[in-house]
Amino acid sequence: MFVSRRARDKRILPPAATGDTDARNYGPAATSQVLNLLPVPAAVIELRDDRLVFESVNRPFRLAGLGTTADQSPLIDKLGQQIAALINSEATERELDWELGDAVDCRHFRVRIARRSTEKSSRRCMVTLIDRTAELRTEQSLRREMLSDSLTGLPNRAGFGERLEADVEQAGIAQFAVLVINLDRFSRINACMGALSGDELLISVARRIKGALRGHDILARVGGDEFAIQLALDEGPNDALHVAKRIRNALTTPFRLSDFEIRVDCSIGIAVGGEAIVDCEELIRHAQFAMKRAKKTGRTEIYQTRAFDLARQEFSIETGLRRAIDNGALCLAFQPICDLATGRITSFEALARWTTEQGVALSPTEFIPVAEESGLIVPLGRWAMDEAARTLAAWDAAAGGDCGVNVAVNLSAIQLQRDQIPPMIEAAVARHGVEGRRFTLELTESALVADPDRIARTMQALRDLGATLAMDDFGTGYSNLAYLQKLPIDVLKIDRSFVSGMLADRDKIAIVRAILSLAQALNMRTTAEGVETNELAQTLAALGCSYGQGFLYARPLAPDDAYRLLSERNA
Repeated sequence: MFVSRRARDKRILPPAATGDTDARNYGPAATSQVLNLLPVPAAVIELRDDRLVFESVNRPFRLAGLGTTADQSPLIDKLGQQIAALINSEATERELDWELGDAVDCRHFRVRIARRSTEKSSRRCMVTLIDRTAELRTEQSLRREMLSDSLTGLPNRAGFGERLEADVEQAGIAQFAVLVINLDRFSRINACMGALSGDELLISVARRIKGALRGHDILARVGGDEFAIQLALDEGPNDALHVAKRIRNALTTPFRLSDFEIRVDCSIGIAVGGEAIVDCEELIRHAQFAMKRAKKTGRTEIYQTRAFDLARQEFSIETGLRRAIDNGALCLAFQPICDLATGRITSFEALARWTTEQGVALSPTEFIPVAEESGLIVPLGRWAMDEAARTLAAWDAAAGGDCGVNVAVNLSAIQLQRDQIPPMIEAAVARHGVEGRRFTLELTESALVADPDRIARTMQALRDLGATLAMDDFGTGYSNLAYLQKLPIDVLKIDRSFVSGMLADRDKIAIVRAILSLAQALNMRTTAEGVETNELAQTLAALGCSYGQGFLYARPLAPDDAYRLLSERNA
């Protein structure tokens, strides 16, 4: 005979479980039978004369060690007040979390206290417990993995920040400093000796740094070769400097890797908490910024607001310069280069000029380094070459033919490394209908040192276009006579630092005379920068210098003014 599921359930379960009859009509045995059908610990608890007693508990409840009598039950001991409060209130249910045991074998339960909505006046309730211990331990384990570095076992970037925030919240940010340590040469070691040796080195470094710290300092690995330390300033900011010194001393002994002994130096940046620090993340950023400065200076650096402000200013310049290049908001100025013997203008040097949207005229010494660091020097250099060719073509058109001068354009070392210079120049001169021989391309000594073989090929390609090649600021860089002999250099430009005040300084005269003798021996012409007086120009001419450039002849001029000066002086 067919029996419906609901009928089967009613036949199996007592009325108290199905809700068909009030459970109060059944005794503890019937209630216990209902509870034993539940897979989780459960108990029916009654409030009698202001005392809680167990009316019935199921087998999982007893196996969980939750007691069988109210006097012995940890549940009643810890949650008795909450259970009694629910029974005495109009509420029908409540849920809460409860921990049973000590830290080692602690168990976590989700406790639900409930009674029937039709029994609000009843003096009993049912308590069920869901064991969430395994779930929470898995969650804690995953969280530990997320906040720890798998190689060293130290806190990672997220774990370090979280720990710092927790401690700062208790003691205040002024009580802490952050050190950021970057290992010098690590990438080279890793590339040459392999990742396993690199990992071994990182573990060894972490151990040594840990040994140099105080007991309550916290070490973390926040990057591939970067560590961070949270320091409590027990005796003020000097604590950070003392710890930094101990770390450097700890790393002085070479590390043994395979058959090699390798010394690893480091760059250390320090940021000290204070009222001006908004949050922990800012404190860490300041320490990283100081570490970047330490890589340049070679000494431990403490974060300075002015240095950070200068860096922010550079980012502002980069943003404005990028927009200026895109919008064509830059211009070229032209400074004449004259033959010292005749006074005639032989060429003009093209110099970039930029006035920001706020109307501030920035010097090239301010925005050219930013352009080189950000990579904007490539589009800036392309624009300068094209604009110089366009201007020279306009002068030729105004003169009714060759106007009689060349234009000198500066090539940055970064530009030479990242751009294809010969095709770029060839395209610019072809676009504006001028010849390559009408241009002088000025390179610095640093450009030659960076990649001499590649630069030699580039310079030969430029010579094939007919361009003149000049070495700018000669004597201030890494002068190498072998480069001068091998590379196709036509002109040496003597830096203004040797020319200015030369007449009153015998040493400067000696240096200039030596450069002129060298250029003559190598069959090169010379241009002196910084010529400001007739007496200086005459002395340079007497010493054998070919050309002069400076305020004696003119300051950098707009294209129309430069052409007007050319017409007047060379008429």
